[in-house]
Amino acid sequence: MTSPTREAALTALRDLVGRADADFHDGQYEAIEALVAGRRRALVVQRTGWGKSAVYFVATLLLRRQGAGPTVLVSPLLALMRDQIAAAERAGVRAVAINSTNAHEWDDVLARLDRDEVDVLLVSPERLNNPAFREQRLPALVQRIGMLVVDEAHCISDWGHDFRPDYRRLRDLIAQMPADVPVLATTATANSRVVADVAEQLGGADVLTIRGPLARASLRLGVLQLPNAASRLAWLLSHLDDLPGSGIIYTLTVAAAVDTARLLREHGHDVRAYTGQTDAEEREESEGLLKRNEVKALIATSALGMGFDKPDLGFVLHVGAPSSPVAYYQQVGRAGRASDSADVLLLPGAEDRDIWHYFATASMPDRERAEHVIAALGDQPISTPALEAMVDIRRTPLELLLKVLDVDGAVKRVQGGWVATGAAWDYDAERYERIAAERRAEQQHMIEYQQTSGCRMEFLQHSLDDDTAAPCGRCDNCAGVWFPAEIAAGAKTDAAESLDRVGVPIEPRRQWPTGADRLDVPVRGRIGAEEQAAEGRALARLTDLGWGGTLRELFAAGAADGPVPPQVLQACVRVLAGWGWDERPVAVAGMPSRSKPQLTGSLARGLAEIGRLPYLGELGFANGGPSGAPGGNSAFRLAGIWDRFTADELQVPAGPVLLVDDLADSRWTLTVAARTLRGAGATAVLPFALALRG
Repeated sequence: MTSPTREAALTALRDLVGRADADFHDGQYEAIEALVAGRRRALVVQRTGWGKSAVYFVATLLLRRQGAGPTVLVSPLLALMRDQIAAAERAGVRAVAINSTNAHEWDDVLARLDRDEVDVLLVSPERLNNPAFREQRLPALVQRIGMLVVDEAHCISDWGHDFRPDYRRLRDLIAQMPADVPVLATTATANSRVVADVAEQLGGADVLTIRGPLARASLRLGVLQLPNAASRLAWLLSHLDDLPGSGIIYTLTVAAAVDTARLLREHGHDVRAYTGQTDAEEREESEGLLKRNEVKALIATSALGMGFDKPDLGFVLHVGAPSSPVAYYQQVGRAGRASDSADVLLLPGAEDRDIWHYFATASMPDRERAEHVIAALGDQPISTPALEAMVDIRRTPLELLLKVLDVDGAVKRVQGGWVATGAAWDYDAERYERIAAERRAEQQHMIEYQQTSGCRMEFLQHSLDDDTAAPCGRCDNCAGVWFPAEIAAGAKTDAAESLDRVGVPIEPRRQWPTGADRLDVPVRGRIGAEEQAAEGRALARLTDLGWGGTLRELFAAGAADGPVPPQVLQACVRVLAGWGWDERPVAVAGMPSRSKPQLTGSLARGLAEIGRLPYLGELGFANGGPSGAPGGNSAFRLAGIWDRFTADELQVPAGPVLLVDDLADSRWTLTVAARTLRGAGATAVLPFALALRG
């Protein structure tokens, strides 16, 4: 005999999916019953496509019928929010979102909440810690909340592959809620350590954990080892049209996504690039095109990941491997959710480890930096830009560090900025080192996934501590190689020519950094037109698929200095030949370099000789030369190079001067050097660097 709760839940489920014969998957009703009848806290770890969203939408409908308040659904990505709102509407659930793209709708959303016309409120974890929202709206919402849902809950755990400090604050929110309010956390990517950590955040021993098998029977996994980036792109040119339906091709960097999309479009493939730097409107449009099968593929970074819902996605390819099997499982989980078969192929690169290292920005605080930030704050709010000018940390890592310190209770975000709480803060060096070691182990496991002779799906399941792991019978190791390895005639040449493209802009600085005047640098506001550099050029970005690999070798830690390689010099000449400047430079000057004097000097002299231009020599060091390390906060970086260069020994002619450096990062060195040359008589300064970081 079925209970009234089950009958009501089954009816709601069938309304949600639009099928009169729909029934619950194993564990779905168990979770719904725990939330609705037991008002419990539950953690659901189930494979992508199992139906985690059905659990919280059905539970919401039943709780609302019992008179409960709205469900608050914490969701990490805009794409995920859009899909969840659309799914909710199909089930008759009134869902609205508060996020960074719909500020113009917030008043209406809050008014609807006050009128009890909202069943599900979707918010980002960052919004929950917004001072105005936290202080003015959250207290009342906490008292009315019917259920809290934490989607992609692995983000709570700093052991997880995608830790987000704002998620850690959910523990404080849960502590404020009435004890009988149910809480549901869901994820598809959590090993045992992450499951235990998330459960502790939800309430420890009282949490019901429902884990299911994570095997994806529809996925056909494979790994194709090719010798270089040109071969991987040539394979795409040769076989993209052979892949089933439409899909996603993941890359490790923004530059790789843009370059790959450009090459494929130039050869007639209907694809789009999708990265964190793509405009929000364009990203939403691209998602729609893919869902309607109006493009063959999106060439994407991890910005298109959690929660993107296209049940019939036909394939997921990776041009370069993610840094962990768990992250890989999460991304390939986009495919084959509502189909019998989807193809998943990894094309790893020899440069993957370098890129993992390059992007290894620690989510854990550095002791010295953290103590510096805490010491700089007091009981009066200081804005992030103002704080940035007080500590030598760039904006993005500073914001991440503040979030970690906020979670730890050492600082607090309030109206107007940040304050120190006065609470003692201890640096947990042992824990942070254990987490760093875990990250290194994950990278090694990703290499082992590529090299294994066993079942690939079983390997991924073991990475997630799934005790039901067994051979899938479908991957290239179980059933034999299912993908072609040959490359069409001419495709490798086309790919190599695309990768051989050179030249990226170096945007000139137009504004002095905030707070520079507090560091004894007597400037503020706009940089005068008579002091500015012109737009410059670099051979390539360090992250580029083509010349990026060569440049990463030149600038690798411990790489010996030496003359510029002839092929690199010739590539730089091609950049200059295609520059299209308003007026040709009349001379070449070099930047003095402590780390790469031979490389920088030979490049500047070589360009001058080939261009038949006088070589003025290098700028000199003044006042001891630059101080401080590269890569810091703008105001501190500027202070470390201000008045540290001189052109007194150079015979600077009137006219444009080509200024040659090895590596452009913050661009402040080039800005100050250009100002120096402008002051010595140059009418324009054209910066040129071998590499652009980023």
